[in-house]
Amino acid sequence: MLASATCLSTTRQTVMNASWVKYLPGFIRTRLESRLGLQAIIGNTGWLFADKILRMGVGLLVSVWIARYLGPEQFGLWNFAIAFAALFGAFATFGLDGIVVRELVKNPERQNELLGSAFALKLTGGVITLLIALFAISVVRGGDTHTLWLVGLSAAGFIFQSANVVDYYFQAKVQSRYTVYAANGAFALMTLVKIVLLLTSAPLIAFAWAGLGEVALTAVFLMAAYQANHHSIREWQYSGLVARELLKDSWPLLLAGLAVMLYMRVDLVMLQQMAGDREVGIYAAATRLSEVWYFLPVVIVASVSPSIIKCRAADPDLYISRFRQLYFLMVWLAIGVSLPFSLLSGWIVGVLYGIEFKEAAPVLAIHLWASVAVFLGVASNQYLLVEQLQKISFYRTLIGLVCNIALNLILIPRMGAMGAAIATIISYFTAVFSLLFFKTTRRHTVCLLVAPLSRN
Repeated sequence: MLASATCLSTTRQTVMNASWVKYLPGFIRTRLESRLGLQAIIGNTGWLFADKILRMGVGLLVSVWIARYLGPEQFGLWNFAIAFAALFGAFATFGLDGIVVRELVKNPERQNELLGSAFALKLTGGVITLLIALFAISVVRGGDTHTLWLVGLSAAGFIFQSANVVDYYFQAKVQSRYTVYAANGAFALMTLVKIVLLLTSAPLIAFAWAGLGEVALTAVFLMAAYQANHHSIREWQYSGLVARELLKDSWPLLLAGLAVMLYMRVDLVMLQQMAGDREVGIYAAATRLSEVWYFLPVVIVASVSPSIIKCRAADPDLYISRFRQLYFLMVWLAIGVSLPFSLLSGWIVGVLYGIEFKEAAPVLAIHLWASVAVFLGVASNQYLLVEQLQKISFYRTLIGLVCNIALNLILIPRMGAMGAAIATIISYFTAVFSLLFFKTTRRHTVCLLVAPLSRN
């Protein structure tokens, strides 16, 4: 009992309840009062949801407007460039995301060394990613200067994403509202820029510059938010020892991240090579709508992971119970999103994209169901991270990648964008449930298999 209480909240009535609690209905307020850990999770999740919903609404409308303006072929070329740069994005993160958050939760006194070392690693990784992407596209499409610029601008964003180490700090403190301020400030400004570009009939390259501008502004605003939170970037310290410790834990996640990027974006690259830019534009239009929901598991897991990490040592039974509840939520949340939008896919594509993108409707109806596997994958990856089973995370992603490439080679020549969508669904589910192949995760995989049936 004591362990459970410690896990859920480390502070009692001596700390004030969150200000928003008093506005809740009485029967809800009584359940939340004094449960300060739960209040922090709900508040943090609320901020992340507000951020993503704003982006989902306004960002999707602007994206659709850009797609209609550019047409399937130009829209396809742009998405090919973004996907091509993303193939190498894992080198920019070094697999550090969850590792740094975990270490900040466990060792808050090492904050400056952890953030300073992680920043140096990510900055180096961003430069490496840019150079690799430019070299690769010059080999694949030599002499195509326009595509080279598009890929280069997309890859340059990874350099500025080194500032995301500030987000790791806010995640560990369950204070994501500061990240929301920074991201939404940059998003709002660059959305206005994109609207101006649309109204002035700007060329495709201008939209690529705007995309880079949003990433750069987000980095500036994140740093400012960290400073405003009574911390100083000047106090960050690079430690070779800390960097080596982080890389020692993160290299399997780096490989897994590379595999993730490959098997989440290789479909666009293969589709372009085998079917052309227009088919990529059709597929990208569909996936923009289906993947817009992928923020949901990321937000939820980011908010609950600090409390789950604490539960592992305090109460092992509660720790497993929390994962069961998380998987149950993931499955039904994904089904709740996929079912109605799949049934209405034809109407949705017609209203948003118009007749020129009509082939995207059946692709959307199929691709939406990949969200079930994605939601479970994000949640179960947190389990692998907490249990320090990063190697298995890499292995299962590699299984999914091989499956995806093989199916794309078979299905894309026959079915085009629809073949890529089917390959995506099968490979995603294969990756998630491949945990059955490993002895150390076989028992836990039962939680995944029974997730739709029970949360207990």
